[in-house]
Amino acid sequence: MMKSGFLAVTALLAALFAGQRAAEAGPTLDAVKARGQLVCGIHTGIAGFALPDARGTWQGMDVDLCRGLAVALFNDPNKVRFQPLSSSTRFTALGSGEVDVLFRTSTHTMLRDVTLGLRAVTPYFYDGHGFMVRANSGISKAAEMAGATICLIQGTTNEQVTADFFRSNNLQFTPVLFERTDQAAGALQNNRCDSFGTDASQLAATRASMPSPSDWTILSERFSKEPYGPYVRRGDDEWFDLVRWYVNALMEAEEQGITSANVDEMKEKATNPNTRRLLGVTPELGQALKLDPAWAANAIKKMGNYAEIYDRTMGPATPVGLARGPNELWTKGGLLYPLPMR
Repeated sequence: MMKSGFLAVTALLAALFAGQRAAEAGPTLDAVKARGQLVCGIHTGIAGFALPDARGTWQGMDVDLCRGLAVALFNDPNKVRFQPLSSSTRFTALGSGEVDVLFRTSTHTMLRDVTLGLRAVTPYFYDGHGFMVRANSGISKAAEMAGATICLIQGTTNEQVTADFFRSNNLQFTPVLFERTDQAAGALQNNRCDSFGTDASQLAATRASMPSPSDWTILSERFSKEPYGPYVRRGDDEWFDLVRWYVNALMEAEEQGITSANVDEMKEKATNPNTRRLLGVTPELGQALKLDPAWAANAIKKMGNYAEIYDRTMGPATPVGLARGPNELWTKGGLLYPLPMR
């Protein structure tokens, strides 16, 4: 009698827990599947992250991460619609349901994470605030820019970082705010500003797109931590988990040496349990996310692992020309530390 009573209580607790999980699960995954398309919020235009090519096709790291997520969901990189969003409208657009996820050079900060009704998912790119000036300006460090007019993008962390730096050093400056990066770059080239302040990767992308990149210098100092990551709406744990582990899978694939070229062979021949789980030979990871067991293998095959995406969008062989630096794996001295997928 006591045993049956214990089993009944256990079953009741399990049912209550399952009901709680169901209540916590949000509607995003079901809505995306019903629509048959992912809607991804991206930058309005910055080389390396999101920029249309000559044919009008979006290219860049954030774009490829969106396409890879579409592959994980539908095994089709084209089942995604890109929604370009400005810095000042991106979080409102996500919160209102205009997009399903943001992959949009968005820094993870505490106040964004806890006050906007959104969740910062997991970092996929590490950066820091910097300044770009004319190469012939004679300026070698930010403290020499007293009284400068500085171009900034409205609605970014760079506004506060710049203000904090000048205030803490008792220096004056004049901010000039713009909605888009291309507007700030144009103002800088037209001498409306003495400097452009934003994250170093975006400064490198802006410089690469200028008619004479050698006319511009990016100061070596960094004034903030800017970890970029996707954002989703708060309260949808199921979708949060899916996006989080999708990003992690691309890093884990690089760490395991799984590439778009060898993923089929690895799937067929691998004996390592971690590799077999990641590639869906054993199905538990896909089942946990309500995806096909091959969700990660499909994304890697069509879009590549993290290194492949980085190298073709902003690596040393691209016009942006950024070395991996902090965006290397932890085994190579970087900050990327894939979480165990088991």
